[in-house]
Amino acid sequence: MSKVIEVESLRVTVLTTKLVRIEYSPTGVFEDRFTQLVQNREFEPCEITVLQPSPQHMLEVVTTGLHLYYDGGDPAEGNLYIDAAHNCRTYDNRWFFGDAVGRNLKGTLRTLDKVDGATPLPDGLMSRDGISVLDDSQSFTLMGETVAPRQHAETDLYYFAYGRDYQQTLTAYYQLTGFPPLIPRFALGNWWSRFYRYTQAEYLQLMAKFDQAKIPISVAVLDMDWHPTQIPAKYGSGWTGYTWNLDYFPKPEALLETLHAQGRKVTLNVHPAAGIRANEACYPAVAVALKLNHDQPAKFDLQNQAFKQAYFDLAHRPLERAGVDFWWLDWQQGGARSAVKVDPLWLLNIAHYQDNAQQHPGAGLILSRYAGPGSHRYPIGFSGDTVASWASLQFQPYFTATATNIGYTWWSHDIGGHMHGAYDAELSLRWLQLGVFSPILRLHSSSNSFMSKEPWRYSSNIAALMRQFLQLRAQLIPYLESANAMTHAAGVPLIRPMYYGHGDERRAYQVPNEFQFGPAMIVAPITTPVDAALHLASTAVWLPAGQWVDFFTGIHYQGDRYFQAYREQEQLPVFVKVGSIIPLNPDVMLPADTLPTTLKLKLFVGADGTYELIEQADGATATTTFYWDDTGHTLTINVIDPNNIIPAQREIQPELVGATGTIVSRSQEEISFSAVTLIGDNFEVMTLIQQRLQLANLPFDLKRDVWHMVQTSPSHDQLLAYIGTLEQPSLQGMFTELLTC
Repeated sequence: MSKVIEVESLRVTVLTTKLVRIEYSPTGVFEDRFTQLVQNREFEPCEITVLQPSPQHMLEVVTTGLHLYYDGGDPAEGNLYIDAAHNCRTYDNRWFFGDAVGRNLKGTLRTLDKVDGATPLPDGLMSRDGISVLDDSQSFTLMGETVAPRQHAETDLYYFAYGRDYQQTLTAYYQLTGFPPLIPRFALGNWWSRFYRYTQAEYLQLMAKFDQAKIPISVAVLDMDWHPTQIPAKYGSGWTGYTWNLDYFPKPEALLETLHAQGRKVTLNVHPAAGIRANEACYPAVAVALKLNHDQPAKFDLQNQAFKQAYFDLAHRPLERAGVDFWWLDWQQGGARSAVKVDPLWLLNIAHYQDNAQQHPGAGLILSRYAGPGSHRYPIGFSGDTVASWASLQFQPYFTATATNIGYTWWSHDIGGHMHGAYDAELSLRWLQLGVFSPILRLHSSSNSFMSKEPWRYSSNIAALMRQFLQLRAQLIPYLESANAMTHAAGVPLIRPMYYGHGDERRAYQVPNEFQFGPAMIVAPITTPVDAALHLASTAVWLPAGQWVDFFTGIHYQGDRYFQAYREQEQLPVFVKVGSIIPLNPDVMLPADTLPTTLKLKLFVGADGTYELIEQADGATATTTFYWDDTGHTLTINVIDPNNIIPAQREIQPELVGATGTIVSRSQEEISFSAVTLIGDNFEVMTLIQQRLQLANLPFDLKRDVWHMVQTSPSHDQLLAYIGTLEQPSLQGMFTELLTC
């Protein structure tokens, strides 16, 4: 039970040794209900010392993590301050009530609509100063689905003092605000979306073409043109609609049935701001329910219980019964209207998510916009209509990773950019590669006939690479689902900035576009065009201490280093720590929500390793723990599957990465290899250098001289010294990366 101390108009609630709630209410009335942000204040008891009064102060509260002082009166006048037990600031560790916290690492924002490149971000929870303060004073109360204004004004703050242990800070935040729910497995696959006026036949032909090309599509998105958009002026804008456009979709039930039979889920876009109007098929029933006359519109207002019931039961439920799995909520009309009117986006996200979760227990889902801290309870986020440019791509990895600092971990971006820009196959490919290593991969674009993102719209070599990466996303679903389960159960996100777990490492803050991807991978997306001389693109990389392996090439890298990584079009820098185990689904066309009968395990040998595979189906969970004994060359398998959701006779296919070895014995519980031999990187590195020199746009004589030095240099140090004399920075960088692995 949390410890509560009241003195004068101040209330202090000690939640943990490093987290306190501070309320100041001149009326002496405090808020005990949950809010839009906070959904739990019951933490495990912790040891505290309360001095009330103390010799010098009206109140002192002491824990192992902080020391709070209060001198009475208005705390904003310097009468309340806290010293953190750690010392992450330059001069002191004291925070005064009302002060901003410095060196904030930023959070996320509502939308990237029309953004071309970077845009300022609001503060998040994490700070290099090691403390943070969340202001909950203005949020509405939230009890279940009931949202209401606070009845009494007060200052309501939460002070965190976890130092640079950002993961522990985030876990405490989730305990306070609610852990993210599970994402349905199907959502982790590839989504196809486009703002385009398809016909029913065209859409099914498109899905058939994806299947023929062996490009897995798990979620079929229909943008706003599924309903009529050209409506009589007396009804208003055509953006809002709940009635199928039968001119384009003459048999919508058959469309949904076919898409489901293909193993896909379906979502429809809705812009609900205009309410329910007389042109809608559901309007007669709505008019009766709401007692409307003379084509009077049912105005959008989810704080009106009668409208809310009609909105769900009469406008949405018939479409869901026909086969719509979840909704894409595209609210663009602004926030709160007054002190007593809640931001409609909040109401939409809460109501639609909870409604969908009731229909699909354990698998609720929406696609919507971010409504502020606490929105992580209603995933998934739609980041808006970005401009298709290198500047937008360069901002997106940072934007995605930084959102974790306010707990918002499930962003879905318009992969490839939504609008404007120019044809750039390299940009589209690099954006797709980022999408593979993003929370959600949703291809999207405007209705411009030249912007669509089908791989076959590009040259044959780019199309082949796009196909491979879309297949890789399908292969990664077992890994993604296990990370999804860890986010829900333990608050460990799929994507974390590099300073998570490395808070005191200066370099970890200098690679804003690099991130940790699940428990085993580090990803540094390519977000700039190819270098003209080498025909390679590059990005900055920092690897923590330890041994790492390139996911695509198998080349080993020594950690605790910062370098520029150069890659061909078919690769991006993805590093896996030795000892890691990564499960893959080799059947890329298997429906995303179906558990595979064959599981491929990539074993990054060189150290012992453990991996817990978590799978879900039909509301049940199975856990398979893999343990690699690097000395004994043995893989041990432990399955806990009380509901038998794992396919019978599942085949495990282990693959050694960076080593050779032959399986000598196999059972359901154990697979043993003969003596495992590590493969040296020298041959692969030399081969790669030769290939890159061959394709480089450099003088032949220079290539000959460089290759000769690589082959004959008497020492590694002398070779690096020679490389340092080359005039081309990109050539220097490429050699430095490979020769210092």
